[in-house]
Amino acid sequence: MLKQERHAYILHQVNLHNKVLSSTLSDEINVSEDTIRRDLQELADIGKLIKVHGGAISHSFYGNSFVSQPNVYSLANKITIAKKAVSVIKDGMFVLTGGGTTIIEMARLLPASLKATFITTSIQAALEYTNHPNIEVIIAGDKISKSSKITVGVESIERLKKIKADLCIMGVNAIDVQYGVSDNDWDVVQTKKAMIESSQKVVCLTIAEKINTIQPIHVCGINKINMLVTEFPANDPKLSEYVNAGVEIM
Repeated sequence: MLKQERHAYILHQVNLHNKVLSSTLSDEINVSEDTIRRDLQELADIGKLIKVHGGAISHSFYGNSFVSQPNVYSLANKITIAKKAVSVIKDGMFVLTGGGTTIIEMARLLPASLKATFITTSIQAALEYTNHPNIEVIIAGDKISKSSKITVGVESIERLKKIKADLCIMGVNAIDVQYGVSDNDWDVVQTKKAMIESSQKVVCLTIAEKINTIQPIHVCGINKINMLVTEFPANDPKLSEYVNAGVEIM
């Protein structure tokens, strides 16, 4: 693969998954990690991504998410997903959410009349929820992961374990019928596992491009997911395997 092709592939992956690992890119592209590190540095030098220890993260995810960002990857599809997700939330619910761009869009679309309690690991989502007059907001806090912008760590997980939420709504980095939900950040995975176990119903939000993809760290099996929300119609053939696995599609 030529350098230009590698750079295009890397940028697509960082936009799609918000964060990439040098080791994963090395395996996928079949070049050395030294080559990947040089590629990441070159892309960082021209402002295309942010190089971090072990990989890179996207500008749109790391930037100021308190305001709408037109450079968010697949923004129109994420807004479509967010609109669908809002319809699942009912008055009186205790809703547990993580972070990510789709969750932020969902938070912005919540009706002012909604009366519910939102427990979140995301500072950005929490601030969006506070804009709604009838929503109570609780942060499950500990230390903040700079790359994911959610609270992670032992204290956060212990607090999550004490919650019994009606609904868990979380964005996913990758989902596959056989492997389930996966991610590329160890701390984020531990937080997501605790969120899933603390909720009666789990709703996953993802753009369709992440369906049938796998990231290095396993979060949960497909049997833990009650509902999958994408921009596709529920009867799209790409989603039929998930329907057969018992997942409700929206």
